[in-house]
Amino acid sequence: MNSLKATVDADLCTGCGLCESTCPEVFEVPDDVAVVIVDVVPKDAEEACREAAEDCPVEAISCE
Repeated sequence: MNSLKATVDADLCTGCGLCESTCPEVFEVPDDVAVVIVDVVPKDAEEACREAAEDCPVEAISCE
């Protein structure tokens, strides 16, 4: 069963949009801070979600 969840630390996020371009199924940047738009990461987006977390320049994203 899939249970990967993503979170964004709003205090760290700079709103660069890298996560949204890497994994639009999970992240959006509606204003100046990224938000997670799903409760559970879809199975086919797990790899992209982890990539977004790894590539975040301020380490604001976690996927667990």
